[in-house]
Amino acid sequence: MISNFVSLGSKADFGVKTLKVLAVIGLGLALSGCIASSRLGGGLISPTQEATPQTGPAETDATPPLASEPIAGTELPAPRAAAQTTPASEATPTSATAPPPLTGTPKIVLLLPLSASGRAGTAAQALKNAADLAMADLPGVSIELVVKDERGTPDGAREATKQAIAEGASVIIGPLLASSVQATGSIARSANRPVIAFSTDIGVAGRGVYLLSFLPQSDVDRILSFAAAKGKKTIAALIPESTYGNAVNATLQDVAARNGITIKAIERYIPGAIDPAAQRLSAIKDQIDALFIPENGDNAASVAKALSGAGLDPKKIQLLGTSAWDDPHIFSASAFTNGWFAMPDKSGFETFAAKYRERFSSDPTRIATLAYDAVFLLNALKKNKGDKAFDAETLATPEGAIGLDGLFRFRQDGTNQRGLVVMQVNKGSATKIDNAPTNFP
Repeated sequence: MISNFVSLGSKADFGVKTLKVLAVIGLGLALSGCIASSRLGGGLISPTQEATPQTGPAETDATPPLASEPIAGTELPAPRAAAQTTPASEATPTSATAPPPLTGTPKIVLLLPLSASGRAGTAAQALKNAADLAMADLPGVSIELVVKDERGTPDGAREATKQAIAEGASVIIGPLLASSVQATGSIARSANRPVIAFSTDIGVAGRGVYLLSFLPQSDVDRILSFAAAKGKKTIAALIPESTYGNAVNATLQDVAARNGITIKAIERYIPGAIDPAAQRLSAIKDQIDALFIPENGDNAASVAKALSGAGLDPKKIQLLGTSAWDDPHIFSASAFTNGWFAMPDKSGFETFAAKYRERFSSDPTRIATLAYDAVFLLNALKKNKGDKAFDAETLATPEGAIGLDGLFRFRQDGTNQRGLVVMQVNKGSATKIDNAPTNFP
């Protein structure tokens, strides 16, 4: 995972001025037989430690869940105003801002739709396996993990959450689906128990309900900031009419404004019918220096055809994309050659996947690393912060943490930010052209 840290020997070697959780994977760790290494510190770094900052790759997958995991794609929300769920921030209020004081070994309850059918059930089993793997790999166990089935329904989530709190849960990890997260978050907030969930619907996030999922907002932020740094000033966007497209569109203009980029036009289209939208952009093709297309590989051929038909030459206009581009169909479409896209560095996932296959004789879903990181994070927080481990100020520390998928942090509003790499499409592959950050500004 964070291969640039592998050579370090002790916690003192890491020194930084901020708190960071290390769940480090590297080829050098294969000798120890586990993913997380106690010799790497295995937990929070003391704020008093100092050392030379590290540089190098750190990120998640090249095949983000939004591209390779349909379960994540179906979770993505419409723009905030059109969301059908009530944001967790509007759930039952509470006067307390911190969970009750910890006594003894804190109980961490993992809520998953284990008995659900289809992709949700498959993803749930992989998340459970990853959490079990994390517990086995911990350099020192300071938490107790309990798994409960919430069936993938709001009613199931409410029942499981009430039971978890009655049994003394300090923190709840999960659920996976937005409707279940909303149900869990409302109950957990009233009991002052933080939730670390896996939904990609930012409408269910809020203070005390944190999303550890891969959010498209981070992709948009990273690729536009990179494009701005490379001198791109005026762009247009072709965005599908889909839940994923809605999520991207909801954040695009704010991100562009922060990076000094002017958006000349945003054209929406029904998947499979992109030609009319591309033709509308033809009139401004000489006024833009980049074109943002958050599409996936399934529609790569139709996008390429539409661009050609509208005279939008990728050799003259820089194409920009999201982690949904991490797909062989994108790499094989000549129109996308030299295009840039943001995604998590997947070196950590690849090493994790090998360990997972060895243990469970099956391939993990892409989002399985989220459960591993959640368990490792909470264990490290307890070891290093004691009674303050699960306070909002600790969980949402602005310095963030480093997990299997690279640098991340929870925001106060419950969403997250991730450090991502930037990739460039080549013929048949993609090459990293900008490393993930090792700290947040």
